[in-house]
Amino acid sequence: MADISFSPGDVWLVGAGPGDPDLLTRKAERLLALATIVFHDALVSQEVLDLIPKQVMQVPVGKRSGRHSMSQPAINGLLVKSAQNGHRVVRLKGGDPAVFGRMTEEVDALQAKGIRVQVCPGITAASAAAASGVFSLTRRGSTRALTFITAQGCGNGQ
Repeated sequence: MADISFSPGDVWLVGAGPGDPDLLTRKAERLLALATIVFHDALVSQEVLDLIPKQVMQVPVGKRSGRHSMSQPAINGLLVKSAQNGHRVVRLKGGDPAVFGRMTEEVDALQAKGIRVQVCPGITAASAAAASGVFSLTRRGSTRALTFITAQGCGNGQ
């Protein structure tokens, strides 16, 4: 098992997978145990949140189709401030942070302030659904591409 570099002031963007805690990566679970504060999306299941140790602060920053607990710039600000205050910060996102997770916006805000940010991928819902249904997302000889699209627009940049 590789050591995890997670110093005070670092931020990890962590994928929580599709909701089943058994599908959370081992690395993600270790990062949750090392964190001092976790900012989590509304799409993260309660079963996954229950894996976070009690001494770790949990801050809900979720957004769902037009219902936002806070704007993306406000979330970015909280991540920056928490890192600058010496927390070991986890930004816990449903699925995989790099798939419709606003990862680039958060990475840009953190790196602009000189904050070290790393990413722990999660199982995306498409892969989990395929596994659950026992089918492949691609097939040699017939499927030459796989495209993920979102049904949500950016709306106010939030």
